Amino acid sequence: MSFTQFKFQTKIMDNIKACGYQAPTPIQEQAIPKVLAGRDVLGLAQTGTGKTAAFALPIIQRLADGPRRKVSALVVAPTRELAEQIDQSFQELAQGTGLRSVTVYGGVGKGKQVQEFRRGVEVVIACPGRLLDHLNSHDLDLSKVESLVLDEADQMFDMGFFPDIRRILKHLPRKRQTLLFSATMPGHIRKLADETLTNPVEVRIKLEQPLELISQALYPVAQKKKTALLLHLIKETTDGSTLVFTRTKYGAKNLAKKLNRAGLKATDLQGNMSQNQRQRALTGFRDGNFTVLVATDIAARGIDVSLVGQVINFDLPATAEAYTHRIGRTGRAQRSGRAVSFIGHDDHTMVRAIERLQGRSIDRLTVDGFALEDEVEEARPPRQPRRPANPQRAARKKTSSRRSGGSGKARSAAKGKNTSAQRRPAKKSGNQRAATSGSNIFGLG
Repeated sequence: MSFTQFKFQTKIMDNIKACGYQAPTPIQEQAIPKVLAGRDVLGLAQTGTGKTAAFALPIIQRLADGPRRKVSALVVAPTRELAEQIDQSFQELAQGTGLRSVTVYGGVGKGKQVQEFRRGVEVVIACPGRLLDHLNSHDLDLSKVESLVLDEADQMFDMGFFPDIRRILKHLPRKRQTLLFSATMPGHIRKLADETLTNPVEVRIKLEQPLELISQALYPVAQKKKTALLLHLIKETTDGSTLVFTRTKYGAKNLAKKLNRAGLKATDLQGNMSQNQRQRALTGFRDGNFTVLVATDIAARGIDVSLVGQVINFDLPATAEAYTHRIGRTGRAQRSGRAVSFIGHDDHTMVRAIERLQGRSIDRLTVDGFALEDEVEEARPPRQPRRPANPQRAARKKTSSRRSGGSGKARSAAKGKNTSAQRRPAKKSGNQRAATSGSNIFGLG
């Protein structure tokens, strides 16, 4: 099959060739005709299958001869990185058509974005939070939008954007085309589809399955040996760069520093960075200035680098679906890729969930000197304090110790008496027993 069957304008076909696209992917083959026909589409396909071009190409075709200087297409994405990636695709595929696009997200000033609105744009690619800020300030008019795209809808729901999406929809015309793309199809995404789509066509491509070009492996490894094993695996890799995922922002930053000290060209990508810092990290990784990028899940769906040779999960993600999105950063553009995950004793539940999602088991591999068993120590129960046979005697000893005063000699004498009392209980008067009994109530608390 060829892109010529879609009858795109000559300029668009030239752009497709310039981007190096040889033939449409399955999601493009099935979705493009439906989008061109004006239908609402629910597109379900794993990451790295060409979903962006599946909606960008038909939208560009429909807008190329339309009115200008008004927002005709709105794409909503969950992260800044993904918004930038989508915008780059639009610019490359719309070259020479005169269509203008702008990205809208937080972490940068609003002024430049407002200036772009005033100049006039046809395509807005936005993250929900900043988009709502502009709408509430009346900076942007979406009343003429013809096509709405909700990209990576499942992640937007997981990040808590669902209420924001509902507010954004109120600013759009009811009569429009809506395209919803997602890598997974949990129940809440079906609910979102029912609320936003009208008589949609569903396009489902190998839902929730990693690309066949990706080889996967699990490495059981002790926590304290993860960094050393990571260095070992990276130095073994000769094909492409390495993308490493950690659980926390601090973990990503700290690990990148360790890799740099070890002589690697590494950088990090995490939420505590400014937008300019994040963009420099991504651009440097994409251009090959950095061979290793250590990232949190903020980048799992926002990195489109065709030469990522391997993805390494330094820490497993929180969900099996997130694992699919992470490893989808490799095995792109018809190239083979490798996905490696470090696992410990606490990761077995997540591993089972991942394998259930894939419907197959993942190979376990070990490297001499790094196996998880190398760190395992014999589990010993904590030493319990010896309990006295008679709790009342213990209470009497406490009482005697308190009465003996604060000096060291007095306490030592009291200790000697307590030891003797433990061997041979002393007879006490009734008054003494009454006082000791009272201290039992509180002294054992």
